[in-house]
Amino acid sequence: MKNIYINQVSSFLPNKPVGNEEMENYIGLIGGKPSRVRSIVLRQNGIKTRYYGLDKQHKITHSNAQLAKQAAESLFADKTIPENVTLMACATSTPDQLLPSHASMVHGELGNFPMEIFSSAGVCLTSLQALKICYSNILAGLHKKAVCVASELTSPALVSKFYDPEYEATHDNPDKDPYMAFEKDFMRFMLSDGAGAVLVQDHPEGNTPLRIEWIEMTSYANELPTCMFMASELQADGRLKSWKEFSPDEIKERGVLVGKQDIRHLKKFAIKYWVNHIETVLAKHNVKPEEINYVIPHLSSMLFYDKLNNEFLTRKIALTKEKWFVNLPSVGNIGSAAIYVALEELIKTKEIKRGDKILLLVPESGRFSYGTVLLTSE
Repeated sequence: MKNIYINQVSSFLPNKPVGNEEMENYIGLIGGKPSRVRSIVLRQNGIKTRYYGLDKQHKITHSNAQLAKQAAESLFADKTIPENVTLMACATSTPDQLLPSHASMVHGELGNFPMEIFSSAGVCLTSLQALKICYSNILAGLHKKAVCVASELTSPALVSKFYDPEYEATHDNPDKDPYMAFEKDFMRFMLSDGAGAVLVQDHPEGNTPLRIEWIEMTSYANELPTCMFMASELQADGRLKSWKEFSPDEIKERGVLVGKQDIRHLKKFAIKYWVNHIETVLAKHNVKPEEINYVIPHLSSMLFYDKLNNEFLTRKIALTKEKWFVNLPSVGNIGSAAIYVALEELIKTKEIKRGDKILLLVPESGRFSYGTVLLTSE
């Protein structure tokens, strides 16, 4: 079986870092008032700075496709994708449009040459889905050189104008559910914009080639409820009611298009099932946790830092925080792009030695899916 390598990693973070006190200068005030949950959410998530593809006038400075283009081109010294790259897989939770596909728009921004493209849709795990597309195609001998890029442009959807109509329609309504208000508002202080990319090839190149040992993903949607959703509304029976079932006025007044997350489901299931997945895939590949040198866990919030570490301690799995590399406090939660942005920073800031093993851990709370990648430095 041939070996497949990540030979280059890059990232692109738009504009300047935005501190906690500046956030509402960019995303605005709902109803003209500072958020009541902002300080609580920021204290829990541990994020100090993040990046927005947005200015203080709420104007978009970079489209999602442009973020992806910048990261993809940054894989190469001359910022030009060579013609022997014949495959590009693009991942995102927040495409600029429903149609055409996100990958088509990224390819259009590149304007380079005809190539095969793939789009993976979902939440954070789209990053590893796109990577597996590149890995599998090269493994099958269909391509030799591929670009995988994950990008998110979430901030424009967090701007207060999308929340104001619901606020105006319900703020004097005593029947308004305060939990749902928190469910929508807290998301505004969690997310960041940016892109990360990797160059995947059938041979090692460069200063820190990383051999992909395996990529594993597991969905638990067959047994767990929906946790994070957008362009829909959660019904009492657990069904998601699509935006297609609402009138235009309802879409506006109910905030149907904004992102929402059920914190109760997140706290109940996220860590337990994440570690179940990790245990299962390590056993499948006969990998001992003691062999791992670095672990990059994609944490949506530092609230889960100790929870994940404690679960490893409880189960006696030697993947505890001494091995972790986490940059969430400085870059924010960039969704699908987060894992590649962290991997690039790890390579730049740590002395990765030949034979070091790096474990990438990506959870997705949409309806609870998880992915793990094992890399070995050569």
